[in-house]
Amino acid sequence: MNKKKIINDPVYGFVSIPSAFIFDLIQHPFIQRLRFIKQVSMTHLVYPGALHTRFQHVIGAMHLTCLAVDTLRSKDVEISQEEEEAVLAAILLHDIGHGPFSHSLEHTLIEGVSHEMISSLLMDRLNEEFGGRLSLAITIFNDRYPRKFFHQLVSSQLDTDRMDYLNRDSFFTGVSEGVISFDRIIKMLNVEQGELVVEAKGIYSVEKFLIARRLMYWQVYLHKTVIGAEQMLIKILYRAKELSGQGHPLFATSALRHFLVNKIDIHNFLEDRAHLMWFTRLDDTDIMSALKEWVYAEDKILRTLCRKLMNRDLLRTELRNRPFTEAEVATVRGKVKEHFRLNDSEVDYFVYTQVIQNSAYDAKKNNIKIVNKLGEIQDITEASDLSNLEALAKRVEKFAISYPKEVGFPLYEG
Repeated sequence: MNKKKIINDPVYGFVSIPSAFIFDLIQHPFIQRLRFIKQVSMTHLVYPGALHTRFQHVIGAMHLTCLAVDTLRSKDVEISQEEEEAVLAAILLHDIGHGPFSHSLEHTLIEGVSHEMISSLLMDRLNEEFGGRLSLAITIFNDRYPRKFFHQLVSSQLDTDRMDYLNRDSFFTGVSEGVISFDRIIKMLNVEQGELVVEAKGIYSVEKFLIARRLMYWQVYLHKTVIGAEQMLIKILYRAKELSGQGHPLFATSALRHFLVNKIDIHNFLEDRAHLMWFTRLDDTDIMSALKEWVYAEDKILRTLCRKLMNRDLLRTELRNRPFTEAEVATVRGKVKEHFRLNDSEVDYFVYTQVIQNSAYDAKKNNIKIVNKLGEIQDITEASDLSNLEALAKRVEKFAISYPKEVGFPLYEG
């Protein structure tokens, strides 16, 4: 079978699959499942074009990693074929642990289990299937390989994962502020003392990358309507789990039913490998088919939330720089309770507050290193002459409240 395939990617053009092993990895059901998981969850409710998938993202990240390896080799960094294959496998597999709607339902279906943990478990399972051929990829992914720059290509503050999702998400949302000079950044990469660095000539492209990341978070990932819709989806799943636990029959695919009727947390998830295999059968279509049916559920709360989400009659979400007081939240809860004739516990499904945090750069963790013409290595914040770059490293907090539009518009300002 010819395994030298080319994928036509809308962002980068033609993307080559570099080896037969990488082709076999892409063809595995764990990777193919990512075709049915949206990259940016509920963002399409604000930006209708944002229907791209995790599969597209991992292929794009693999392509950028290929370009980075070629660049480093051109600068006399020795990279063996085994190392190249391993780092490409690591970036391909970095997202296989995502559940339906990506980050939205993380910790909801399985309490206390992150997608990174599930990715790691699935990598181990794949390594068994491929006769240990993923051992080096797993070592790189877990940052246990002595040549640290390989892990930094996969997971750092300037990795190919971030480069692809910023570029791809800006492309599909149409938010031009997220466009980055990924090709320029990659061409400026080098290795010093075993770690990834950026040559001084690329500093402006890195600055633009950090600014784009900040803007994309506020305009796309943390858009108030998006976070409100994601919370609605989470509350729907909580209600469905509550009803299932009480013995109420609900329509669900066999995979979704497994997680609705069983209380699965980090302990029993790790003890019983069957849970992991049930998880690999879940994707967005399981959730969407359930939502469409639950619009007609007997339970008023589940029915109302599903109808609102499916019809894009979303809860209003207000965002501001200071916390909502207990009195303010109580006022909203009282209005919602009266309008929908709910008891105190039921109001929790319609009114919720959350704290939104965003920082574009963390100088204390996997910092971005710039090497100047004298060979000196500096943190990007020290090397940059951009006065507000240090401000990007500060964590910004905003406070959100979500509630049904029926109770008034708007309740609060700022």
